[in-house]
Amino acid sequence: QVQLVESGGGLVQPGGSLRLSCAASGSISSIYLMSWHRQAPGKQRELVAVISRVGNTNYADSVKGRFTISRDSAKNTVYLQMNSLKPEDTAMYYCKILTEASDYWGQGTQVTVSS
Repeated sequence: QVQLVESGGGLVQPGGSLRLSCAASGSISSIYLMSWHRQAPGKQRELVAVISRVGNTNYADSVKGRFTISRDSAKNTVYLQMNSLKPEDTAMYYCKILTEASDYWGQGTQVTVSS
């Protein structure tokens, strides 16, 4: 059984920063991709950022230059550093991992950007 535990969400003012973490545990043989997604009320879930096993990254256009995804493979942990946050970044943020067996989602952490 694989579990993903996210942390780091919260309330922040526009222009502020947050760092999300997602730690995977359980029967994990090999993680290919680790990614962050978000879903705002009334909208579809969207990909925010993804990082490969060798460190290649890709970002949604809306977060390029503001967000940075990284991973610690030894700890099976993925991070999302979010800077210059905007009200439109408000959403539930989910991490996801793709392994050789399947893909797995975290339970989500709320990020609210408001003054």
